[in-house]
Amino acid sequence: MGLLDDSGILYVIADVLSIVTIASCLVSKVPQIQTVRGLQSAKGLSVNGLLMELCSYTVTMLYNYTNGYAFLSYLEYPILLVQEYVLVYYVLRYESLLGKRAYQWTAIYVAVFVGFATTLIPASILMMLVPFTTPVGATSKVMQLIAILRSKDSQSVSLITWGISAFTNSTRIYTIMLDSGDKMLLANFGISTVLSTSVLLAAWYYKKPKKD
Repeated sequence: MGLLDDSGILYVIADVLSIVTIASCLVSKVPQIQTVRGLQSAKGLSVNGLLMELCSYTVTMLYNYTNGYAFLSYLEYPILLVQEYVLVYYVLRYESLLGKRAYQWTAIYVAVFVGFATTLIPASILMMLVPFTTPVGATSKVMQLIAILRSKDSQSVSLITWGISAFTNSTRIYTIMLDSGDKMLLANFGISTVLSTSVLLAAWYYKKPKKD
């Protein structure tokens, strides 16, 4: 008995952090979308990084869906996906990349998405793709960091979005340590926390003051 039993304060904190984490994920991309729309510019954002992140979210959501897991256990992913679709659209628009090629890739994406969701494409393929979501997600953050460092301009990068990302990844470290202690998950969220924090600091450093 004590603090570490099921009714202990540490588990209460973990439950609260889980709720806050999910709630934060539901609006995490909104500040970034508003920033891009307001400036009508995507300077400092990595298009490839966003597309890799989109793929990571898609595979994770479809894996949970096709395995019949409880919807609440992966609720943040479909909502993150919707936000990611909107963000990718505006980034492509302001980068003048909304052409025939973009629409062709969109059609392929939709076809593959529907194929997995309806099991026309074997779920076993998803199982092979899931292990790659961690390195793909990490790479997307590295590409975003490089984009900021190269351009030395983070005007279009939302500090709030990356702050939420760093916070939610760090809270998951705590909840996983208390729940399962899964080393793979801890490594995943540990790396994500470091990278999200790095992007946040770089974006803050290169954030240019608004002109009057």
